[in-house]
Amino acid sequence: MSDVTNILGQIEDGDPSAAEKLLPLVYEELRKLASAKMSQESPDHTLQPTGLVHEAYLRLVDVDKAQKWNSRGHFFGAAAEAMRRILIDNARRKKNEKHGGNHQRVPLHKETIISENHQFDLLEIDEAISELEKHDPQSAELIKLRFFAGIDHQDAAQVMGISRRQADRLWTLSRAWLMKSLQESSRESFS
Repeated sequence: MSDVTNILGQIEDGDPSAAEKLLPLVYEELRKLASAKMSQESPDHTLQPTGLVHEAYLRLVDVDKAQKWNSRGHFFGAAAEAMRRILIDNARRKKNEKHGGNHQRVPLHKETIISENHQFDLLEIDEAISELEKHDPQSAELIKLRFFAGIDHQDAAQVMGISRRQADRLWTLSRAWLMKSLQESSRESFS
């Protein structure tokens, strides 16, 4: 993984060939991350994991101003955020009236945020996380890392620079807040 860190430094320094060296080193991990995210999407989703990886990768390294990566974990956290934004943008586009307008329900697994008895729209989840971010950015970041990136507690804590114990507390509180918010949103939409 020191190769990844070195190449990330080269990208930051503006080396145009460094991005080409990075992709083969991180591709499999990004592909696994994308597959996990896509498994939560409806089966008729038009975006495939490979496409999600490529689009996210381009958003990360093909920019006018090179981004600064503090670590491998920071890079993968940013990759997860890029994938989340791509999926959210895609969901918004599909929701748009000229693209059919119907909501697509996304089942969440109980080990992520909520019980399998409930299903929430990806846009509802994004709105709830955005609301949480206004009040508690650290909790919102943890949910993004755990839910959208599929990063375990230990790695999420490391990316965020907090202890595992603090991450556990944040996760418990954040998950409860998010569940309550989603349930309230669900009740309002059926009223």
